[in-house]
Amino acid sequence: MPSPTRYSLLACLLSLIGVSMSAMASEPSLETLAAPLYQLEQQLSRHELDNGMSLYLLPLPNKQSVALSSQFAVGSRNELEGESGYAHLFEHMLFKGSENAPGDSYGQTMSANSGYFNASTFFDATNYYVNLPSQALELALWLESDRFIRPLLSDETVRNQQQTVLEEMATTIDNQPYIRPAMTFLLNQVKGSPYGHAVIGSVDDVSAATPASLNRFHHDFYRPDAMQLAIVGDLPPQALSWVDKYFGSWQKPKRPLAHFSPLAVERQPVRGEIVDSRGPWPGLMLAWHTVGALHPDAAAITLVEDYLLQNRTSMLEQMNLKAPDTLLHYSVPLSMEHLGVMNLILVPRAKISLDALSQRITGMVDTLASKGITPLELDQLKRRWLLTQLSKLDNDVSLANLLSASQLRDREHPLTAPWERIAAVTQEDIKRVTQHYLSPGYVRLDLLPPWYIRWGKTILEWLPDGLSDSLEEKVL
Repeated sequence: MPSPTRYSLLACLLSLIGVSMSAMASEPSLETLAAPLYQLEQQLSRHELDNGMSLYLLPLPNKQSVALSSQFAVGSRNELEGESGYAHLFEHMLFKGSENAPGDSYGQTMSANSGYFNASTFFDATNYYVNLPSQALELALWLESDRFIRPLLSDETVRNQQQTVLEEMATTIDNQPYIRPAMTFLLNQVKGSPYGHAVIGSVDDVSAATPASLNRFHHDFYRPDAMQLAIVGDLPPQALSWVDKYFGSWQKPKRPLAHFSPLAVERQPVRGEIVDSRGPWPGLMLAWHTVGALHPDAAAITLVEDYLLQNRTSMLEQMNLKAPDTLLHYSVPLSMEHLGVMNLILVPRAKISLDALSQRITGMVDTLASKGITPLELDQLKRRWLLTQLSKLDNDVSLANLLSASQLRDREHPLTAPWERIAAVTQEDIKRVTQHYLSPGYVRLDLLPPWYIRWGKTILEWLPDGLSDSLEEKVL
């Protein structure tokens, strides 16, 4: 018979288990949680104009505004040698004048109608969005069509936007320690491929752009069959006819769209280092080549990245809670159509060497590759992914962007098809893709400050923990 103390502990444990089981039982099933995706998709209509332009219309009740998102299948991967940064520079140009709305007319008109707008450029695509009162929808479609089809690129506007992009490049990349050489090192792993150069481009290439070269870029890549438009919100019955009115006469070129193939990446250990005199402290960049967004294993890789790095209960966060080894860490996974990169930036504590930090991270990957995850952990991963998607349904711009970025294979079911791929991932898939894509090798880049900072940190690594912690605070 157990003692009263042991009985109390046992009762407490059983009580905690009961609470945990009760909480699990109270959570809705994944099928129930995903229901809004299916319900919303039933309200969605997809259309294709005669010129190949794709259109989604999603009317939403109780709205007084409308969001438009236009995504073009053109990004830095389309750039020729000597034209790096053109996709991003051209994105800037499309806010600076068109045939019927010269100069700053676009921004002024949108602002006068209480609209807000922005754009972004990536390796595979360029996205433009605007949100404004629904009574201004036809005006917005006219303005969008005019700048997409008939941009005006003068010498003055090109010079102005070159300067804007170069200032952005300097502020965010070239004037920051480590950023440009680290980015170049990582992209050099796929040098010679469409993904082998930075989206923002180089100073020389951006500076050399001319109205003629940018007009050629527009002629080659801005075309109706490369565009996917999504309109979400308070839609009048004339919405489809307005789209056809302003975009239907845009002629599709006879030449086919650019075609890209998956990259064959050799996964093996790669190590390098860069020394930056501006560096305030050592850092570590780790990267693993995974798969592109169109690959059958992409859904499983998404969940693996989440489990390892991307949420508050990730293995990385749990490891750092038990023994805080980093002053800072962050991960921004890169997911292109035909290439994926799981990456991690870490800034170590004074007492942790870069080698020790690297070993702990790779040990974390090895643990997942050998042990896998439990059914409950897999359920939680899928639940987090689903909740993230559902959060986008509450914001018209996020929802429009989600629709305009849908993959060709998902065009009939842009909201539910991605979820069904996530839902189909198994425990064995998690273990298999970790072993296949992450275990064979990774890219390691040591980010090193001047010698005297490295020397000082080496001393701190050898001191007792309490002393190194107090000195770390003073040093940093």
